[in-house]
Amino acid sequence: MATLEALRPARMGPRDVLKVGAVGLRTRPMRAFLSALGIAIGIAAMVAVVGISSSSRAELDRTLASLGTNLLTVSPGSTMTGEEAELPMGAESMVGRIAPVRSVSAIGLVADAKVYRNGRIPETETSGIATYAARTSLREAVGAKLADGGWLNEATGRFPATVLGAKAAERLGIGHAGPGTQVLIGGERFTVIGILAPAPLAPELDTGALVGWPAAQSELSFDGHPTTIFTRSDDASVADVQTVLGPTANPEAPNEVEVSRPSDALAAQQAAGEAFTGLLLGLGAVALLVGGVGVANTMVISVLERRAEIGLRRSLGATRGQIRTQFLAESLLLSALGGAGGAFIGTVVTFGYAFFQSWPTVVPAWAVLGGIGATLAIGALAGLYPAIRASRLSPTEALATP
Repeated sequence: MATLEALRPARMGPRDVLKVGAVGLRTRPMRAFLSALGIAIGIAAMVAVVGISSSSRAELDRTLASLGTNLLTVSPGSTMTGEEAELPMGAESMVGRIAPVRSVSAIGLVADAKVYRNGRIPETETSGIATYAARTSLREAVGAKLADGGWLNEATGRFPATVLGAKAAERLGIGHAGPGTQVLIGGERFTVIGILAPAPLAPELDTGALVGWPAAQSELSFDGHPTTIFTRSDDASVADVQTVLGPTANPEAPNEVEVSRPSDALAAQQAAGEAFTGLLLGLGAVALLVGGVGVANTMVISVLERRAEIGLRRSLGATRGQIRTQFLAESLLLSALGGAGGAFIGTVVTFGYAFFQSWPTVVPAWAVLGGIGATLAIGALAGLYPAIRASRLSPTEALATP
């Protein structure tokens, strides 16, 4: 009985498996590094893509939370003949009578009122800046903030004063010292009293020069028709208000009115970004697969180079299962190193990009853990054939190999 016990091969504990599995990595560090690098690139790409997409989504949620999702806009559509329709002058007041509507404001496009930095600019170089008549309540309605200066009020709205959108000020070459600068609007001199910060829910304001409604009528011959009406409603009533806005704004031709919800446009933009994210994840998966092929190639070469070692271990009593376990452990260690390194790199890239964009940083735990789990699965598959091949070598065959 004692003799049979002595002939039984020694069992390998987890610590022993790690030791023998790390032999190949320690003896060939550069090869191990390059093989792990292929895995790391794939995991880093996948974690970074998921992290940046999640951070962008968190920024959108934060933006909508601060601006609100209860903003609806009314604008003219097209007539039956295909021409641009026109909102009635009383559309703004009629919309304000809808019970759940809390606030109403409007802008009106002033046709042919081109904006120039000064009179020496060629007429053709308009920089794509439009002129809008604006109600004094506009800024609160759309959630726009001032980057510099002040906003139109009952007094300044009657005089040639303007507030520039963020992009309009940039195109005119007017920076933070803008307030007090004069620009030409429709051939008349207007004094810049403020500059808006970017307005996500009303992007048309970014490229606009906003003047008071009375000043637009007296100085620029504005006809008084609103081109966009902004409404804020109770959150629970937004859908109901949206269905009646068109008939209310233009009872005679409700089919010539377009009603939109700007927050939906931002959400659609996010959805398009998520589709692009899916493409990038696919590319990351391809890189991960290529890394797995590299690990398999490394392990096959390792088996061929270490036939003598395998034969010696087999002759000293190592079983086929122990040889198989050794090479499978080596493949898993190699993949785990690449997976952990890739997860770390992807997380660092996400933090860096989110910091640069001033976004909240979000790295989903499932992306990191799933990435590492995927590398272990690939490592097991990549090392399975080399491990089985190594375990099938007989001691005499392996030792006889030069």
